[in-house]
Order: sequence, then C-alpha cells, then structure tokens
Amino acid sequence: MISMEKNPHNKNLLVELFVEELPPKALNKLGEAFSSVLFDSLKAQGLTLENASVTAFATPRRLAAHVMYVKDKADDKQVSQKLMPASVGLDANGKATPALLKKLQSLGADESAVSKLKNDNNTLFLDALQAGIALPEGLQKALDEALAKLPIPKVMTYQLADGWSSVNFVRPAHGLVAMHGSSTIAVSALGLASSNITHGHRFEAKVNKITINHADSYADQLKTDGAVIVSFAERKAEIARQLTAAAQNASTGLSTGLKPIDDDALLDEVTALVERPNVMLGQFEEVYLEVPQECLILTMKANQKYFPLLDKNDKLTNKFLIVSNITPADPSFVIGGNECVVRPRLADAKFFFDQDRKKTLESRIAGLDKVVYHNKLGSQGERNKRVVKIAENIAEMLIANNIGDKDSVQKASLAAKLSKTDLVTDMVGEFPELQGIMGRYYAQHEGLDDDVAYAIEDHYKPRFAGDSLPRSLVGVCVALADKLETLVGLFSIGEKPTGDKDPFGLRRQALGLIRMLIEGKLHLSFSDLIKAVLTQFNGDAAILQSIQEFSFDRLAVNLKDQGASPQEVDAVLSNSPELLHEIPARLVAVRAFASLAEAPALAAANKRVTNILKKAEGELTGIVNISLLKEPAEKALFDALQTVNPQADKLFEAGDYTASLKSLAALKAPVDDFFDNVMVNADDVDLKNNRLALLKKLHVGMNRVADLSKLAT
Repeated sequence: MISMEKNPHNKNLLVELFVEELPPKALNKLGEAFSSVLFDSLKAQGLTLENASVTAFATPRRLAAHVMYVKDKADDKQVSQKLMPASVGLDANGKATPALLKKLQSLGADESAVSKLKNDNNTLFLDALQAGIALPEGLQKALDEALAKLPIPKVMTYQLADGWSSVNFVRPAHGLVAMHGSSTIAVSALGLASSNITHGHRFEAKVNKITINHADSYADQLKTDGAVIVSFAERKAEIARQLTAAAQNASTGLSTGLKPIDDDALLDEVTALVERPNVMLGQFEEVYLEVPQECLILTMKANQKYFPLLDKNDKLTNKFLIVSNITPADPSFVIGGNECVVRPRLADAKFFFDQDRKKTLESRIAGLDKVVYHNKLGSQGERNKRVVKIAENIAEMLIANNIGDKDSVQKASLAAKLSKTDLVTDMVGEFPELQGIMGRYYAQHEGLDDDVAYAIEDHYKPRFAGDSLPRSLVGVCVALADKLETLVGLFSIGEKPTGDKDPFGLRRQALGLIRMLIEGKLHLSFSDLIKAVLTQFNGDAAILQSIQEFSFDRLAVNLKDQGASPQEVDAVLSNSPELLHEIPARLVAVRAFASLAEAPALAAANKRVTNILKKAEGELTGIVNISLLKEPAEKALFDALQTVNPQADKLFEAGDYTASLKSLAALKAPVDDFFDNVMVNADDVDLKNNRLALLKKLHVGMNRVADLSKLAT
C-alpha cells in the first residue's frame, strides 16, 4: 500500500477510467501514455511538488494513474502581462487612452494601475499576481489532454446512456474515478461524471461495486475486494512466476527440465488479457509432435495464447500452459475445454504438413507465376528467375576470390530456384510466418542436400536487427541475391523509402545485406554487386548512386548505434570503401590515429589541403618535378613523403590500417613547416602547379584508410 500523505493540501491523486475490454497488444502503451500525459500536464500547471511521481496501472478493463504529492491549488505567481504599444496606450501627455483603460478593465484592473505599468521598448506591461489553478480545473484539463493524446490503434463510436449523444474512444467507457486523498474531485470525461466507485473482476470480485476509500488504497482494495492486480508490471511478473512454477511441477518421469517458451511479446499480450492470472497445465496427443515444432508452437501462441513447454534440449513436448482469468474450484473443466480447442488446430497443422509433402518443391515452381510480386516487377515466378541468376553470379564471384567451389554455384542455383516455393504450400498459406522454415523441412523430406535445405530457410536472414546470419556459404549467396533483387528492383521503379514510410522494408534489406558482407568478411565489391543486378532492370548510374547513398546512410546509423563517433564514421565512409568488411578495421585505425598527439594538426592540415585542391584548376597528377622544389620546407616535405608513403602503403596493402595511419605521424613537422614557409599559389604557374602536385601526393598518401579531414574540429 502506498503511504498516505499527511499534509492535507498535498495529497496523492488517483484517476481511473473503467472501460470494456481494451485491445491487448496496445494495453501497456495505452496505460503508460495515459499516466505520463496526465502527470506532465499536472506538473506543467504547477499542481505537483518537485518530488512528485506517477505510477501507471492498466488491466483489460481499466486505465489508471496514481500521482504522488498533488496540491489542492497551484501556487500564485507573479506574471508580466503584455498589453499594447505605448504609443497606442498613452497619449501625448502620458495619460491612459480609452484603449488602455478598456484593456486594464478586461484584466480586472482600473486606472490606478496605469502608474504601475512598465514601458519596455515602447511596449506596455502590467505586473500582476496570477492566481494558481485549482485542482478540479487543472485535473479536468490534464484528463482531457491525456485522453486526446492516447495512442489509440482504432477509434470506435458509441452512444451514451441518453440515447442521443455519442463519443469516440478506443472502447466504451462506463466509469470514472478521481480522488485526491479521500475526497472525490469533480471532473468529467466521455460523458461520465467522476465518483469513487469502481468495479473489480468480472467473475471473481467479492463485491460488485467497490467504493475506493482513499487514492492510496486503490490497488490494495482492488486486489482484496476486486480480485484484480491493477499493475501491469506486477501482473506480468506474477504470470512469469506461475509459468516457471507450473513448468517445474510438470517436470516428472521422462519429462524433466521443462520450461515455458521464452516470448516477451506473448507474455505482454497475455498480461493484457487477464486481471487475475491463474496458470494451468494442458496437454495434447504425442502424435502431433510429428509435425515440425515451429508449426505447433506458432498455432498455440498465435491462436490460443498458450505457452508451449520445451524440454532441456529446447524440443517441444506435448504439454502447454494456459493463463486463465479465473480460478475455479475444479480446474479440469477449464483445462479440458482448452485441450478440446487446441486439438483441431494441431490436427489442421498435421493435415497441412502431410498434404504438402505429397508434392515436391520443384513441382510448385510453376505456381509462383500466379503469385503477384509487384505490378511493375511481375510475379514471384519472374522475380525468382532473377534471384537465381544473381545467386549464381555471386557464387561465381566468391569462387574467383577463392571462396567456395563449383558445387557452390549449383547448390546456390537450386536453393534460389526453390527458395519461394513454400509460399504456395497449404502450411505457409495458413501461417505466413513459417515461410522459409517449411521450405527447409520439405527439402529435407525430399532428401535434398542440407546446404540447399538450410539455404531455403536462411535466405530471409537476417530478418531483423540482431537476427543470425545464414548458416552456410550457399545460404549467404541466396540471401544476398534475394535482398539485392529487392533493393535494386524497387529502387529502379522509384519505390525508395521516404521519411518514416518504408512499406517494402528496404532499410532492413539494406542493413541485412551490409551485415552479411561485413560480418561474413566477404571479399565482394559493393558497387560491383549492385551493377551486376542493375543489368536485369536496365538501371543506370543514377540508381547505383542512389542505392549506395541509401545503404551507406543505413550503415552510418548502425555504426553510430554500435558506439562509433560521427566523425569516425564520416571519415571512413566518405571514402566509399568498396569492400565493406574492411570498415570495422578502418574505424579502429581512425580511432587509434585520433588518439595521437599529432592527429589534430594533421587533420587540420588535411582539411586545408582538401580545400586548396578543390579550388585548383585542371586535373592534378600528383607527379612532382624535383627540379622545381625551391624552398627547403617543400623539399623536406617531399623527402618525408618519399619515406612515409611507401611505408604507409605497404602497411595498407597488408591490411594493417592502424599501423598505416600511425606512420603518418612523422609528417606533422614537415607539413607544419611547409604551410608556415611556402606560398602554394605562387605567381610562377609551373611552381604553383608543382606545389599543388606535392599537396596532391600528400593528400593521396594521408587519405587511403579514411578521409582524415573529417576529424578536424
């Protein structure tokens, strides 16, 4: 129980909206939004103390907020009220004009206030004491704002009790509680007037109507009299505790070490479906375990909200847990009812599985021609043909880089050819989430090579941030091909994501493509991959550039999320490295270089060189004429480059980017000396061009790993 506030003017506040069953997937978000907006509004109006806090409550039938330390009335405060220009409010003699007197009268002041007005930059201001807002008025404003800002998935319209009026809300509301300490605050919402009366559990409450004694007794009274756990977090924790306990109790005989499936989204959804959780154990016939466990798990989770039980090896058992909203004296009827409900679902899954295996995946290829992919890009069958060619090309590119063998091309071709065939199976038709997974099972049933079978499943990977990558080289080839075809194909018809809109998930596709190239350390040129796919869509250089910019933007965001600084990322990506797997090592090198004492000066000098070269006319070769080196400083810089550049280049070619960049530290002194003592833009054109060539040589040598000018502050 939350401790009651002793100060009679600073008591705790409770607001509850009692409604019909709220959408479970949105409940937690609705509860948090309702309480946070309500609290923020009260705070902004000065109705809370500095140490005030809010606790959100949410059950299937209520949204509530408990706010600590709420005032009866906000403090009065001195305000400066802007009136009008002095030239309008005062006449030539400094007397108040009728316009000013009328304005003062509207503010509750009279002519005596004229002498107290402030004239600031020819504008008149009235200093006045503004009365603090009273809690009923402030709470009404906060409640209206909280309801207006609720992230409602879909609004419904319903009639009020008078039969004439109607309101819009997520679900019909039937009660409003507003209490400050033990007193009821008069507010209204959705056609309801506030009271101190609420309702408990639909079936198990001790009394039908519960009179809330105090804002602080709300949660305890609902738990004891109403059989309701109002805290979403507390209810979720209680369900998790009961699930673990029930799994342990079910671990008997041959079934030991049982555990409920770990699914936080399911746990959240079930928490939003019950007010008083009671976990029970059910089971089904073991014959259904012949069906792939992904199918059974999905149907139990998605359709029935059950928690399947896995053994210690993560294999599905024939037992599952039911989270009920009632606690009957004899649970056998509830358990039996749920077992009867789940059995037809499992039977359907077994039927689909048995029927699908009667046809080969290859026999289903023709069916893809009847599945629309995009009206501008053709059917899934046409798309599939493009993916096959791309996968074969990628496999051949890898072989050219001594990765894989001839079999890789054949396996990648077959896996790509069969990759979408499970889309026309009964199982995937019923459960689209199983696409790829079922293709793998059916391929294994036909005795196809495991590399091919797993590539069919893995070609969707990575499906989301943190997802695993394809398990084999064949899977990587098909996954790359699938994502490249999607990315290039949709860009070629102008379907580039805009703002927050990305209906085809192209950001996810681009990041998945990048992850495979980087984490797989694949020696594949990014632009060459795009160019090879562009030929199938008659794409041009503009589309290539657009895809590269889009992909590198996604990569930049991802690298920053992983802890790289914006300057480091900018420095590395500005060079548009072709081999993406080199990027992590380049970032490490840039970070190591930035820690050197010489780094700030060299970065600043590099930025200066970049700007000079941008303004230079004509193409610079970087070939220096030694005979035109006149000044000692330019000779010294040339000599330093003759020593440092070969060393840095050798380290660069060996892939030791950190050592390559660190070797540039030796250039600080000659570079500083050059800019202190040499005029680049000399009057002699030959001398000027030779010095620009020297700077070009410096610029090329310094920026092979990254554009170091991006590190300059």
